[in-house]
Amino acid sequence: MKITEHIKNAKGKTLFSFELLPPIKGQSIDWIYNGIEPLLEFQPPFIDVTSLREDYIYKEQPNGLLQKVSYRKRPGTIAICAAIIHKYKIDAVPHLICGGFTKEETENALIDLQFLGIDNVLALRGDARKADSSFVPTPGGHAYATDLIQHIKNHNEGKFLHEDVETFKSDFCIGVAGYPEKHFEAPNLNTDFKYLKQKVDMGAGFIVTQMFFDNQKYFEFVRKCRENDINVPIIPGLKPISTLGQVTALPKIFHIDLPDELTDALSHAKTNAEAKEIGTAAMIKQCKELIEFGAPVLHFYTMGKPDQTKEIAKAVF
Repeated sequence: MKITEHIKNAKGKTLFSFELLPPIKGQSIDWIYNGIEPLLEFQPPFIDVTSLREDYIYKEQPNGLLQKVSYRKRPGTIAICAAIIHKYKIDAVPHLICGGFTKEETENALIDLQFLGIDNVLALRGDARKADSSFVPTPGGHAYATDLIQHIKNHNEGKFLHEDVETFKSDFCIGVAGYPEKHFEAPNLNTDFKYLKQKVDMGAGFIVTQMFFDNQKYFEFVRKCRENDINVPIIPGLKPISTLGQVTALPKIFHIDLPDELTDALSHAKTNAEAKEIGTAAMIKQCKELIEFGAPVLHFYTMGKPDQTKEIAKAVF
């Protein structure tokens, strides 16, 4: 079922969903199941599975020289989605990204997803490699999320890269990312809204936001979306603070702000356990406000660690 249909069928009730990383290469599928099963009591209608682009490692050769090798640390997004649907009968939403994939590989992935009966995809440009100062497109791949959305849209119309097949049309519901605090590469928020509006006009059916800790920024983001005639569901992405290190790491990595009230409380924490307790309480308060506001879904970035999310969900659902 499409995400938009899940939201419509909820008739105003806020739903619960979460997002998982594929396990590191060499780990079993049980790593995924262990991240899902503690949260099943909250009846998530869908589960997102991220996709990470390839990076490079250097392997020493017998002659002492280093060979640059392309390496994907967390493969398996499509297979994991298939396993989730098969085992739990819950819709899985794979992330499709530009980086690390050619257009042909993207097209083959879309065919696989259609064969598996997957109805939703989240279309993202993806991040830069660690060694790159900015995003570098894969040769033969898409450079922008809008290019990827157009590819998915074409697939929905039976248009393939090298031929049209009118009898083989998909019907993917396309999700895109939104940034309540602005994408760090955008010169300003107005530019962000311009491109977000373009994605929705191209066919995006829902938006999932970057994590945020100040609800006012989400409320303002929703208001400005509506002013810009962006009227699709806007799903808030959430991640509670769980360690002392995240106080500085999350703003640096994700280009977000932590509100004064939260940082003041965390400044008194001496251990990770204390930071986690403060982060949990703050997220419970945040979720209750979002439910009151009418957020369609609370979407948690659990990354395979369900315990804190479970505690929060128990307090608000």
